[in-house]
Amino acid sequence: MPSSGKYRTRIYSRILSLYIILSFLSVTRASEWIQYPSDGYATMTHYSLPQGFIAACGCTGDSTDYPTAALNQMAYGSSTSYGPACGRCFNLTLLDAFTANPRYYPNVTKSVVVKVTDLCPLSTSGWCNATTSGPNAGGNYLNFDLAWPSSSIPNDFFPSDPSFYGAEREQDFGVWNISYQSVSCNNWEGWNHESALGSVPDLGYSACCPENPTGSPNDTCPSYSDQAGIPPDTRAGSAVISVIPHVLLISWTVLLTTYVVF
Repeated sequence: MPSSGKYRTRIYSRILSLYIILSFLSVTRASEWIQYPSDGYATMTHYSLPQGFIAACGCTGDSTDYPTAALNQMAYGSSTSYGPACGRCFNLTLLDAFTANPRYYPNVTKSVVVKVTDLCPLSTSGWCNATTSGPNAGGNYLNFDLAWPSSSIPNDFFPSDPSFYGAEREQDFGVWNISYQSVSCNNWEGWNHESALGSVPDLGYSACCPENPTGSPNDTCPSYSDQAGIPPDTRAGSAVISVIPHVLLISWTVLLTTYVVF
């Protein structure tokens, strides 16, 4: 008959193994990320992104030579690192500056095709605070934070009317209503520039920036927050590989360890 000490050790080991398995199963459950149509309406803001900067997705520094944007966290699909939105391309068209008084409708149509390379963190206020429970202050569930000023986007991209609204509105109104359309990334200005595609090789599996994601698990990033799986190898010059979920790898390790202990 086993001693009480060995018996307690086995009980603790069983409890710990079960806890580990349940913990990893729980984190792989789908989070309440915003599910959005391929075409729709959103708000647009802008932020400064240094030339050559490696943003959340881990896309190459040369991607900053072309139009890029961050997407609000709950639509991006992760609270850090890469998410399913990484690498996706969208055509964004300015509609109106709804915070202006009166609302400003431009007399020109301005559009830009961007690649998502970054996330705009969730906050209690601001334009990136939409959740499945409610939209942002503009009534939209998506906010594209455009990297601007940028060498790839004209300085006068945001239209205005300083003679009516004042000199402080000479550049832009800060936030816009826009329409967005999901497009193939071969429409993106950086598509024909190999150095702008893929993720930074040195970052390995801590980066995921597909050249042209289609929604397939083999070319679309999982959610880093959900630990949904090892991302496809999107490093520049690498072929796409199969995805092996973290939970399968860890669960098998736990089960094998449990078998040996017991």
